[in-house]
Amino acid sequence: MVRKKESYVVAVVGATGAVGEEMVSILEERSFPVRELRLFASERSRGKKMAFRGDEITIETLDEDSFKGIDIALFSAGGERSKRWAPVAARSGCVVVDNSSAWRMDPEVPLVVPEVNPHDIGRHKGIIANPNCSTIQMVMVLKPVHDAARVKRVVVTTFQSVSGTGKKAMDELLTQTSDLLNFREIRCEVYPHQIAFNCLPHIDAFLEDGYTKEEMKMVNETRKIMGDDSIRVTATTVRVPVFRSHSESVNIETERKLTANEARALLAAFPGVVVFDAPEKNVYPLPVDVAGKDEVYVGRVREDNSIECGINVWIVADNLRKGAALNAVQIAERLIE
Repeated sequence: MVRKKESYVVAVVGATGAVGEEMVSILEERSFPVRELRLFASERSRGKKMAFRGDEITIETLDEDSFKGIDIALFSAGGERSKRWAPVAARSGCVVVDNSSAWRMDPEVPLVVPEVNPHDIGRHKGIIANPNCSTIQMVMVLKPVHDAARVKRVVVTTFQSVSGTGKKAMDELLTQTSDLLNFREIRCEVYPHQIAFNCLPHIDAFLEDGYTKEEMKMVNETRKIMGDDSIRVTATTVRVPVFRSHSESVNIETERKLTANEARALLAAFPGVVVFDAPEKNVYPLPVDVAGKDEVYVGRVREDNSIECGINVWIVADNLRKGAALNAVQIAERLIE
């Protein structure tokens, strides 16, 4: 654990990226006890400034001594940079909360969603992993269902926004949309196909069995976070032309039957989950409404009439906040409690 203090020296690594910017914003919004904030990014951002609590903080680049005196470092700089610098930070006495996939399946590194498995934080050895954005919002819904009726199997299809790929992908969607509406040639640089007015059933690289790395992240991370390797998970992940917020259609098979009303009650009582479910009034979670919000929204809760014990749900969450930056800051908050 981080030694208890009145305030802490905090670093954000990858501060100029979409998630890094959200981390800085959320630290301020939630009044995290920051005595000093240090911001790190690539060489091209060196010397630029970012605002925090009315001050302008100069962006630095990393070296072997960068983490001396830092208590907590929030990493959002990609897997390779994390593999290079997270151990350096840990050796300096800093606790790293890493948003990349580099450490998630390392058996020595806890993979944490604070509402689901906060107890795992205590076994860290200097690095704590932040799960995949789509996994986070799904396990927030699975946890109360699992505790009440034990989850046996999950079938999930995701509809993931382009902000999950980063700023360049958001720019590509905007540019392609403008070009299409103005009858100009479409250029594809971030994605292998046009993303504007399209859906790509392809997130991350394909594996030999036909699944993608993104799909297997959801399979493996869910089991690790839930602490139950017997849960069977299958996923199809799809990139959609939405700027922000990921949506998921999830089918959950349980050991004990839950009615739709029982499931709604369980979900409504779980911290960080909002049940938004009145389809007869066209009330269900939408990416445009959930963007900028911290909670995980659930709707279209209904019993699966094809099996004896099954529930279908529709889940939407802001992938930059609860799916990444907010979850990392919440881990840091637990660390200092």
